[in-house]
Amino acid sequence: MNELINQRVILLVEDNPDDEVLTLRALRKSNIRNPIVVVRDGAEAVDYIFAQGKHAERDPHIQLQVVLLDIHLPKMDGLAVLRRIREDERTRLLPVVMLTSSNEERDLDGSYELGVNSYVRKPVGVTEFFDAVRQLGMYWLVLNEPSPRAMRGAG
Repeated sequence: MNELINQRVILLVEDNPDDEVLTLRALRKSNIRNPIVVVRDGAEAVDYIFAQGKHAERDPHIQLQVVLLDIHLPKMDGLAVLRRIREDERTRLLPVVMLTSSNEERDLDGSYELGVNSYVRKPVGVTEFFDAVRQLGMYWLVLNEPSPRAMRGAG
């Protein structure tokens, strides 16, 4: 994983295998070449972000560019993951995009109350989903200028 140190990693937190495949395909077809790490539950996301538990061996110098986070996850939901990210000084400014199928207003409000950077509902159609992810990738990985403090990592 040392090749990841100088690259900005995308962390995709997604438990639906179909959405994972579509997201990865959309990012690659958009010529997004950042390394993508996929975790499938909220607890593993926290472990990866903070280089602990299952990911204690992860090099803490590997910097995250953006976290694409689903809300409805096993073990720990996306709102709890977001809360944990925002509570820690090392990750408080880390860009987090809620990428979810939830239509619940409380999830939308809760995400923004906890400091999410963006909230995107997954479109139902494959073409629309693909386009939404491609646009997300272009914005967060090409156009957006992250805070240098957000790039320090949590390790």
